[in-house]
Amino acid sequence: MEKTYKRFLIPAFCMAIIAAFALAGCGGSNTASSAADDAASADAVELNIFAANSLQKALPEVQALYTEQNPNVTFGDTQFEASGTLVQKLKDGASADIFIAASKKTMDNAVANGNIDEATRTDMFTNDLVVCVQEGNDKVAVTDIKDLATNDDIKTIAIGEPNAVPAGKYALQALESAGLVTYDEAEDGTVDNIKWDASIEGKINAGADKVGTVASYVKEGQADVGFIYTSDIFRYDGVEVAYTTPADSHKTILYPGGVTTDSANAEVAADFLQFCLTNADAQKIFSEYGFELV
Repeated sequence: MEKTYKRFLIPAFCMAIIAAFALAGCGGSNTASSAADDAASADAVELNIFAANSLQKALPEVQALYTEQNPNVTFGDTQFEASGTLVQKLKDGASADIFIAASKKTMDNAVANGNIDEATRTDMFTNDLVVCVQEGNDKVAVTDIKDLATNDDIKTIAIGEPNAVPAGKYALQALESAGLVTYDEAEDGTVDNIKWDASIEGKINAGADKVGTVASYVKEGQADVGFIYTSDIFRYDGVEVAYTTPADSHKTILYPGGVTTDSANAEVAADFLQFCLTNADAQKIFSEYGFELV
């Protein structure tokens, strides 16, 4: 009987071990399957962004990169317009999850209007203000802002409308630093009583609706020079830098971003803003288009 007992004990013991491994294997498989199922079933999110016109090339590439890493998140029809125009749209009730402005003041206004969750506000990029000329134009030389007044080859100067286009406001400041314009500025940043120096009064076209329009004027020969950002040189064919304005000739060109107060996807929106600032590949994209991270 003892031999018979041992003969049955050993096979039973082996079967118990095999069963234990089988169960462990099934448990691991279920865990992996569960993780995959969780990822696949993540709620689909569509983010809508209002962004400064100068981000029109860089931002879509970063959005695509984010979706590649977060397949449940897509982006709607991102609106690229002058920051002042976007602030007004938000104030009028337009819906967005994120607003990225091209100036501190326009973001201040959006916060004051109650459209941006101030706790999510973050400074994202800086940029440079440049005087551009038509590509290949070697007749117009600019070595100083005052050259815009004294160079006889410069007959037309284009800038964005200062109360809607931040680049236009920065251009106004740069021209003021050279003594070529005076103006009054209200607490909300609105400018009034603009008085051009006689040396440029007949040259100035200050009505462009966005910085891209300025670049278009120069490219098409409707203006000899125009004030745009360094990043715009990468966005628009047919223009090149003639002169980079000194940093102290205007306020710092800062791009703040924030999540809107009525966003239905506030956590994902905030995560995307952080992704823009911390992901190495996203940083590389912005850098390639002339933006400098803060």
